Amino acid sequence: MIRRTTSQSETFDGVVGIIAPGRLIAFSLPSIIALTVYIATSSPVGITKEPVLKAPEREKSQIALPIAKQMPVAPQRSPKGLQTYAALSSSSPNGLSRQVSPVAAPIGGLQKLPARELPLTTQALVPSASPQVYRQGYQVSINGRTLPATWSQWRLGASVRTGISDAGMTQTLGVELLNTGDVTRQPVQWFSQPATQPLMLATQAVGSYRYLDITDFAQRAGWQLEVKGTKLLISSQPAQVADIQPTLQPRGSRMTIDLDRSTPWQVRKKGRELVVTMDAAAAPALLQRFSLLSPAQLPQALKQGKGEKDRETEGDIPSMVPSPHRWKLPAPVVKSIQNQTQIRINIPAGLSPRFSTLPNPNRLIIDFLPEAMVERDILWAKGIRWRQQYVSLGSSRFPVVGLTLNLRLQEDVNLPFFKLKPIWSHPSKMVGVGLLSETAEMWHASAAVNGGFFNRKNQLPLGAIRRDGRWLSGPILNRGAIAWNDTGAVKIGRLALQETLITATGARLPILFLNSGYVKAGISRYTPEWGATYAPLIDDEIIVVVQNNQVTSLLAGGIAGKNAFPIPRNGFLLTLRANRGPAGSLPLGTKVRVEGATVPDDFNRYPHIVGAGPLLLQNRQIVLDAKGEQFSDAFDRLAAIRSAIGTTADGNLMIVTVHNRTGGTGPTLREMAALMQKMGVIDALNLDGGSSTSLYLGGQLLDRPPSTAARVHNGLGIFLQPRR
Repeated sequence: MIRRTTSQSETFDGVVGIIAPGRLIAFSLPSIIALTVYIATSSPVGITKEPVLKAPEREKSQIALPIAKQMPVAPQRSPKGLQTYAALSSSSPNGLSRQVSPVAAPIGGLQKLPARELPLTTQALVPSASPQVYRQGYQVSINGRTLPATWSQWRLGASVRTGISDAGMTQTLGVELLNTGDVTRQPVQWFSQPATQPLMLATQAVGSYRYLDITDFAQRAGWQLEVKGTKLLISSQPAQVADIQPTLQPRGSRMTIDLDRSTPWQVRKKGRELVVTMDAAAAPALLQRFSLLSPAQLPQALKQGKGEKDRETEGDIPSMVPSPHRWKLPAPVVKSIQNQTQIRINIPAGLSPRFSTLPNPNRLIIDFLPEAMVERDILWAKGIRWRQQYVSLGSSRFPVVGLTLNLRLQEDVNLPFFKLKPIWSHPSKMVGVGLLSETAEMWHASAAVNGGFFNRKNQLPLGAIRRDGRWLSGPILNRGAIAWNDTGAVKIGRLALQETLITATGARLPILFLNSGYVKAGISRYTPEWGATYAPLIDDEIIVVVQNNQVTSLLAGGIAGKNAFPIPRNGFLLTLRANRGPAGSLPLGTKVRVEGATVPDDFNRYPHIVGAGPLLLQNRQIVLDAKGEQFSDAFDRLAAIRSAIGTTADGNLMIVTVHNRTGGTGPTLREMAALMQKMGVIDALNLDGGSSTSLYLGGQLLDRPPSTAARVHNGLGIFLQPRR
């Protein structure tokens, strides 16, 4: 839901090793359909295909074990999943059992990997056929500290390969994902020079995650790997922190951490405090220099250090701010216990952290900048591109994070590369909300983006949701919607649903809403798609029970929310709100039928629909009319974080999130329309936004820290299909 924002959006929080270590990603639009990418591969041995419902409310988003299943059926109460961003705690994220059989003990016990130089760029690429997966888990232990991350082992010919999800690689090891147009290989940076020392990891899609093959990477780093149950143990030689140097930069400030060797590191945020944890020991003298220092003491502490200037290879950041002295020098507090060093830093006001690593000497660099997002272009899967970019509009620069889907790959209905489906927080009913990451994991989705509006108080949908031709929730107020089929055809426009109840006597009674949380005097209809029961939304409703096209009961609704009325599987309920007149046309035994059609009627040709609004673009022209779609004037004027979806001339579907402009607020609706127009979109729809804006891919939120994401009702899912 959109809420008023006046300060600069935070681009980092609660992230471990950052979304892309060394790069802070911050961006989000008002509302992006909950996009869920499902990787529907064959289910690995030991993993059930049954769906998992999201766990009770919890503070941080979680990662579920990858399961190859698209449509949740026979929902069960689910254990909590994994935290989307790793925390420093070494304890298990929860003590609940998971929907997975015990993992077999590793072949040969401890898998020792000798330290040796390997040409990582010559690794075997991903085969076209699905691998033989025989182990999977959802925790990675690094030198005794357990962090949430999905991993998998599979056979490739005669060898056994080990992979960690790309989200797990960035959040637990500090690996940065680099740009690539090759779905079979992912270049990464980890204490390396990308231009001269590219590290190339083979990719493998299993379940709803994409794994990066770390087998040779681990050998090169001198790690030892061991599997215990669902936990992958990584043992590495601890590093030494040689020095810590805070410095001012033209556009902010920098913290340089010198290490004697490469080592795993993680990051999380507590409010405005950044906590960096490394598998490295720090000398007592260094600890004394940075132990609970005040800002006034910091300059003297720095004089005791090496005082080395930044190397030319690190590169100063070009000045975009006339007075660099406006920034404050970071004042770190350093603690070290048992080969683990923790550095706490207060993030300077108006800045956000960006992370990077360098070799020779090994360095972890934290830049605090007004624009911390790293621009990115990664072909994550066939037909799915992850992009991050700054888009200028007048004097403003907006961070845009999105997914671009090649819909032309869906033209072969018998062998599509991916499918799009609406998703919602509870598969068996329409009431309820959940974190987008949890909803995506519950549906076993590889990616997701938030969708339409809802009532945050009663957690009911306020707009169209249609899946496989079934109306889970009907459209309201002639608002904008997106409709699509399974062969890549898409329609974006304003949508209404007109239903009429016709009795045997010829009476025609208009039905205002279908399976909706929107309340207005008149008749609404609720079908089994709504759930097993219906609870009145206002006092004194009259409930008409229809079974087999015949009125079987008329009941008093009583006090709103107090009673739950069963919805017959062979019929539906009608509720008469603030108007008892139609009850006279519906005595017991009356035969009835329902006629209905979408307006415009071509929407009815599409099996999948998600409604939101307002409509932004049609035929490349801005057609914004918030008042015409019955949004308030305040909503129309509001500048906020936003999500949107649209089609392009080359047959792509673009899903974007936009956060606050540099030094200011998020875009207004008109600015959002102009941004989509500038990015080449032909038809575009605004989605729910503000704190609801969330874009999920492969186990992580791309646009924001999980701790800042609100719970949402529904979204749009993307399901990758196995190639046969």
